Amino acid sequence: MKGYWFIIGTAVKDAEAQQEYARLWKPVAEKYKARINPMAEPVQKMEILGTERVIVVEFPSLADAKACYDDPAYQEAKEYALKASMRELFIFEAG
Repeated sequence: MKGYWFIIGTAVKDAEAQQEYARLWKPVAEKYKARINPMAEPVQKMEILGTERVIVVEFPSLADAKACYDDPAYQEAKEYALKASMRELFIFEAG
């Protein structure tokens, strides 16, 4: 079964931090074979309170999803993501 990150967040308030996150995220994503928003249909926001962005990241396995999050390179990148906007990140497994 595949592993996923489900991220909900506010609007980006620091564009420079978001750009740095994207730059640092790219090699981490390649390392763990992560795919952003892999669904055929985009996530539909229905009952939301302050959520501007919904992002789904797919990994080959739950172990990969967890390892990516724990990777020191991702932890460095995450600091910029948290400067860019408020967000919540969930990790789960699905078939």
